[in-house]
Amino acid sequence: MNLKQIEAFVKIANNNSFSRTAKELYLTQPTISAYITNLEEELGVQLFARTTKAVELTENGKKIYLYAREMVDLASTIQNMFKDGTERVPDKEIVIAASTIPAHYLLPRILAEYSRRYPQARFRVVESDSAGVIADITEHKADLGFVGTAINRTHCEYIPFYDDELVVVTPNTEKYRILKGRGMPLSWLQEETFVLREDGSGTRREAMAHLRELGIEESRLKIVANFANTDAVLMSVKEGIGISVISRLAAQDKLERGDILDFKLSESGSYRSIYMVTSQIHPASDPAQKLIALVKKLYGFAGT
Repeated sequence: MNLKQIEAFVKIANNNSFSRTAKELYLTQPTISAYITNLEEELGVQLFARTTKAVELTENGKKIYLYAREMVDLASTIQNMFKDGTERVPDKEIVIAASTIPAHYLLPRILAEYSRRYPQARFRVVESDSAGVIADITEHKADLGFVGTAINRTHCEYIPFYDDELVVVTPNTEKYRILKGRGMPLSWLQEETFVLREDGSGTRREAMAHLRELGIEESRLKIVANFANTDAVLMSVKEGIGISVISRLAAQDKLERGDILDFKLSESGSYRSIYMVTSQIHPASDPAQKLIALVKKLYGFAGT
C-alpha cells in the first residue's frame, strides 16, 4: 500500500469517476485502475462497485474511506507546514451522516452558511435513519452525524442544538375538523389507524415515547404502514390511509396549504432534541470542528 494508491482511492470516491480522477492527477486511466486493483488485492476486498453508469464505494470501501482521507490530508498538511505560516481555508471534504428531518430541513441552511464562510468547502451527505447515522459514526464512516434521537451507543457524544416539535397529523376531513374544534383529549388516538416511519427512525422512536406519556402503548396501536420516507407518511395521511406523529418541520408546508390538520401532544407542545453526533474515539477534523461551532452559533447551543 502506498500514498499514491490511497490518494487515487479518495479522489475516485469523491468524483465517482476513474476518468475524472485520472485527469485531476495527470495520469492515464489504466494507471489509476491499476492503483485500485493492486490496493484491492492487497486488502483482499472490493472497494468500488463499478457499473457502466456509476462508480460507488462498497461497504468495505466506506469502512476505510475516512482513514484514507485522513492519510491524504496529513500528507498535505506536512507538505504545507513550512509555507507561509497562515491558517488555510478548511477546504477538505466533510462527510456527514444525517437522518431525514435534519437532512431535509436543517442541513441546507447550515451548509449554505458554512459555504459562504468557506467557499472551498466540500460535503458528502449520506441520508439514513437515526440508527444508521449512529452506526456510521461508531464505524468511522462519517465525520459528523445529525439525528433526531439519542440512541445509546458507546463512544458517541450527542450535542443538542434544536428543539423540534412533534405533532399528531390527520387528514383534513370533517371528522378531524370537529375533533380539533372541540379540543378533545387525545384518548381518541387509541382508536385510530396509524402510518409511521420505520423502526430505526428517530421520529418514530421519539413519537412512541411521547405517546407512552399519554398512556398509549405502541403495542396497542393499529399500524397499517411503515415508511422509510417522511414525505410518504405525509402523503398517506393526506389521502386518509391513517394518522401519524411527525415533526412539525416536515409537516409545515402541508399544514399551511390545508392538506392536513395538526394536534398538539400536550398543551405546551411536545418537543424532542435534534443532535449533532461525534465520535469520542476519532477526533473531529478541523473542518468538522468549525461546522460544529457554526451550528452552535446559528441555533444557540442547548448545552449552555
